[in-house]
Amino acid sequence: MLPLEPSPKAPSWGQTLDPIVVQPSAAASATTDHLSPLADSLPQLSVLHLVNGEHFSGAERVQSHLGRCLPDYGVRADFVCLKPGRFAQVLREQNGSWGQCFEAPMANRFDLRCVWSIRKLILRQGYDVLHAHTPRTAMIASMASRLTGIPWVYHVHSPAARDSANPISNHLNALIEKVSLIGCRHLITVSESLRLDCMRRGTNESQVTVVHNGVPSICPPRQQTPQVGATWTIGMVALVRPRKGLEIVLDALAKLRDKVDVRLRIIGPFETTEYEETINDQIAELQISSLIERVGFTDDVPAELAKLDAMVLPSLFGEGLPMVVLEAMAAGLPVIATRVEGTPEAITDGVEGLLAEPRDADSLAAAIESLVDGTHDWEQMSAAAVERHARDFSDVAMARGTAAVYRNVAAAVRD
Repeated sequence: MLPLEPSPKAPSWGQTLDPIVVQPSAAASATTDHLSPLADSLPQLSVLHLVNGEHFSGAERVQSHLGRCLPDYGVRADFVCLKPGRFAQVLREQNGSWGQCFEAPMANRFDLRCVWSIRKLILRQGYDVLHAHTPRTAMIASMASRLTGIPWVYHVHSPAARDSANPISNHLNALIEKVSLIGCRHLITVSESLRLDCMRRGTNESQVTVVHNGVPSICPPRQQTPQVGATWTIGMVALVRPRKGLEIVLDALAKLRDKVDVRLRIIGPFETTEYEETINDQIAELQISSLIERVGFTDDVPAELAKLDAMVLPSLFGEGLPMVVLEAMAAGLPVIATRVEGTPEAITDGVEGLLAEPRDADSLAAAIESLVDGTHDWEQMSAAAVERHARDFSDVAMARGTAAVYRNVAAAVRD
């Protein structure tokens, strides 16, 4: 993957940055040569996704699955990263089979020079639609759309005004998003709760569509099923940051220490070293280090889920529809999560998993204990989770819904 990036000497604001176009690899060509009959019957569309790209967590998993599945619905999806990092690396490892990847690094939040290289890329590659995923990329997509006349859509993965623990950053992102969306053709939200939130903030009902997140139907074989009275391993899979609520899980573990035998695996990197140090201090203060295992980043989430007896996601706020919840359901793993944003749209309390109140260690501890002590039947929850995922949250359903939005937007422009 070659970058679209400024030369070492920063150009002037009006200078066009010259993009280097990456040719499709053999793998990418093979993917498009074997489209399904459905794709063969549809007019072909070409979409450029504008993504941040520094991480590979929930939103990036959505983007990667779209890149992989959209060709089956007659849509070629490529990506340009404005903060190249882990996502760009993962796409590079796929040799183009998930779409071409370009880089247009921004020096800071308001470095607009990348707009000119993206404009040139759009015109050269002939994209029909732009697709932005964050406030930063919405700002750039809005400008690129004005310069090229190409319509754009915006994917609402989480509420910008409640996306982090930093109120200044939240306010700024919400303001950027609001201004940028003036020229947006259509919004895609990952949950009904986010659709209603968008409408409360002024979006017309006809301009927003719910397309639930989706993941592949991967259910790795388990070595054994958990037994009442034995040791249970619960896991938290996330880019670990304050809004994910790891502190609440740790407090819950301390409360359960003398009641049931539960271990916690922390799967995923910490967003900052400062936050990791805060967590280390809490673990030491609670004296629960023997109950904690750290895994760090993994590129094989299903394999890690197969090692767990339940998945826990005690988010405080800011969740649209967490991908890891859907991945756990696909793997037949009961989920213990909090009643935040779109999570209850996937998990029905007592059916596919259990719901606790956010910021409430007692509520979370009670939910964990009720699964571990056999109050709820693990095998019934496992089967219900697999069934619900297959019906409502597959990667195929997500790609089909997203492609339908593209076609409606493209048709409206032609009309």
